[in-house]
Amino acid sequence: MRLLELAALVGADAPSLSGEVEITGVASLDEAREGDVTFFGNPRYLSRLRASKASAVIVPRAFDEEITPVLIRVDNPSAAFAEVVTALTPAEPPTQPGIHPSAVVDPTAVVAAGASIGPLAVVESGAVIGENSVIGSGCLIGRETRMGRNCRLHPGAIIRERCFLGDRVILQPGAVIGSCGFGYEFQEGRHLKIRQTGIVEIGNDVEIGANTTVDRARFGRTVIGEGSKIDNLVQIAHNVQIGPHTVICSQVGISGSTRIGAYVTLAGQVGLAGHIEVGDKAVLAAKAGVSKNVPAGSTLVGAPAKPMKEWKESNFYISQLQKLYARVKELERKLGGE
Repeated sequence: MRLLELAALVGADAPSLSGEVEITGVASLDEAREGDVTFFGNPRYLSRLRASKASAVIVPRAFDEEITPVLIRVDNPSAAFAEVVTALTPAEPPTQPGIHPSAVVDPTAVVAAGASIGPLAVVESGAVIGENSVIGSGCLIGRETRMGRNCRLHPGAIIRERCFLGDRVILQPGAVIGSCGFGYEFQEGRHLKIRQTGIVEIGNDVEIGANTTVDRARFGRTVIGEGSKIDNLVQIAHNVQIGPHTVICSQVGISGSTRIGAYVTLAGQVGLAGHIEVGDKAVLAAKAGVSKNVPAGSTLVGAPAKPMKEWKESNFYISQLQKLYARVKELERKLGGE
């Protein structure tokens, strides 16, 4: 791809670009070489940008430092770079519709003509798979589960019985939807299992990461709202309800019956107690431990979680304890204390 073509692709300002420069690959700032394009969007990597051997770098429009690589100025370097990666990376071969001979599909299941069922996949009785959906090798679609159009289940994903998926849902390898909620009653010295009879309902355009688990409700529904993106290794317990367009990062654990609003961000390793509510557009920073309701629009940090300003103040005072201790000891010495 010529540099001017690349600039046009991402909507960059291009009057000073040389159209003769050819871009043949994409790479990080550190690994880029002649012919590669990379991107710069975080000021902490400025030294790496200055040392980069890339032929071109996608940068914010306001970037004004002169460096060796040709600068391609855009509003959002990360998004623009994603477009370039797509353009320069060979597309995946199209999946052929049909059912692989080694797949097991119950006669009562309904599989759309344009859907694809991969090797060793199992589709149980009464399941419905929508048009152009792709079921990878080794997947399980439980009985009476319904899946919309253009869904993609990567190898080893499991959806148990009676769950509902909207359109364009993506499950990464090993994701498990509809596993039993963790419910027991302690009676006569034993933990007795409580039957989990509810379902999981997943909205349109949801993506769920590898080895993430979404438990079915004890009764009623566990809900993942449309457009939400869930990372790998996340645990979502029974009867949790997650609003639309929420982002949940790796190793988050959400206890039962907790409600998460819309456009919420849960950073890595956040833990939430059960039966609490998190308001719309709240942000919970990495490793936050949340045991109480979270107001909409707030940012919480730490364990136990507290507002960002309060957390910073507490950390500041803690950092002064050693100096305070030394001052107290000096005062005791002057006053004749021990």
